[in-house]
Amino acid sequence: MSVVAKKAVVLLSGGLDSATTLALAHQAGYQCYALSFNYGQRAQAELRAAEEVAAHADVVEHKTIRFDLGDIGGSALTDHSIDVPDQLGQGVPVTYVPARNTLFLSMALGWAEVLEAEAIFIGVNAVDYSGYPDCRPEFIAAFQAMANVATKVAIDGKPIRIETPLIALTKAQIIQQGIAAGLDYSLTVSCYQADAQGRGCAVCDSCRLRAQGFADASVADPTRYQ
Repeated sequence: MSVVAKKAVVLLSGGLDSATTLALAHQAGYQCYALSFNYGQRAQAELRAAEEVAAHADVVEHKTIRFDLGDIGGSALTDHSIDVPDQLGQGVPVTYVPARNTLFLSMALGWAEVLEAEAIFIGVNAVDYSGYPDCRPEFIAAFQAMANVATKVAIDGKPIRIETPLIALTKAQIIQQGIAAGLDYSLTVSCYQADAQGRGCAVCDSCRLRAQGFADASVADPTRYQ
């Protein structure tokens, strides 16, 4: 009797966390379908990084969905009139993108249902992160509850699980798990304002968290900077 391989949709931005999540989903035995978004973000180089990561991970399929969150603005990542800060402030930073993870997970949920996938993997983290409200366990639990009543597969008794393997890990632990899974971090781009060559700014929140993670993990940092 043939065994049906389990499938997962993996959200892939091209950054460190999402690439690690993809590696861990592969390691867990899933056939992976990578999903990226061109949502009007400053760092278009991350989309090219997502293509590289997906190609090296040998995913079954990689889709990039386009919509422009710059149309509503409200974030330094989508509105060029708002500067990306070079220092950490108080509260939720201006790099938070309103509704981003809600939209990403909704699109992933639709594709997962079409594919008859068992799970969606997302690389949210609630330890070494920027303080975004849609990276917290409470948000994931709420979205899972919504998915359980919003999809035909859930009504039929086969709900799609939202998997968050990084949510309680430090950045150093994330990097160590990725290295153990054979991930090449030089393919990834994490910077909020990376240049066309994918080089980081070294001063934004994301660059600082990434650099500190490699230092804490005692792993050579392969990041290229401007």
